[in-house]
Amino acid sequence: MAELLEFVERNPIAAVIAAGEIGFWILLIAGLVARYPLRSPRVGAWLLICVPLIDVVVLVATYLDLRAGEEADDMHGLAAVYLGFSVAFGHSMVRWADERFAHRFAGGPPPRKPPKYGWAKVRYEWREWGKFVIAWAISCGIILLFLVLIGERAEPMTEWIRRLSIVGVIWLAVGPVWTTISPPSPPESDRDADDDTGGKGGTGGGADAGRRPDDRWTRPARQ
Repeated sequence: MAELLEFVERNPIAAVIAAGEIGFWILLIAGLVARYPLRSPRVGAWLLICVPLIDVVVLVATYLDLRAGEEADDMHGLAAVYLGFSVAFGHSMVRWADERFAHRFAGGPPPRKPPKYGWAKVRYEWREWGKFVIAWAISCGIILLFLVLIGERAEPMTEWIRRLSIVGVIWLAVGPVWTTISPPSPPESDRDADDDTGGKGGTGGGADAGRRPDDRWTRPARQ
C-alpha cells in the first residue's frame, strides 16, 4: 500500500489515467450485468451513460494539475490521447461487450466477427482507420487547447502529435491501403463450401451476410 501511495504521489496523472481505465470497465460490466442477468435495463442504461463521464474526470484532472504549476510531461499528453481514443473507439467497445452479454444471457445471436475477405474486409479496414483519424483529431485538438490555455509549459505534450501522426501513417499503409490494393481472398476450402451451399457460406455471399443482430437483443423487453 505504501508503494502504491508513493506512486500516486509521484505520478498523479498516471494514477488518474489508470483509475479511469479501471473505472471504464467496471461501469461497463456493471451496466451490462444490470441490463441482462439482473433484468434491470433502466439501471443498466444509467450505468452505461456514466461511462463517458470518466473521460471528463481524466481531462479535468489533467487541466487542474497543469494549472497548479506542474510541468507537462508524457503522462499529461497521454491523458489527451486517452480521451481521444475513448471517444472514437468507446462505442465500438461497448457494442462488442453488449453483443456478448446479449448472446450469453438474453439468447441473442452470436456476436459479429470482423470480415476477413473481399471488399467487406476493405470497408472494415477503412472504417477502423477512420476511427483512428477521429481519435487523432480529438487528441491533437485537446493538446493544442492546453497549449493555448497553459502556455509553453504544455509544449512537451505536442510530442504526442508527432507520435500519433506516425502511427496513423503506418496504419494507413499496412491496413486500408494495402487491403484495398490486394483484398484478401477466402481459402479454396471456403470457396468450395460456398459453391455447395449456393453462395451462403462464410465468405459473405448469402442474403444474410453482413446482417446486424436484431435490435431487440440490445434493448431487451422488460420482464
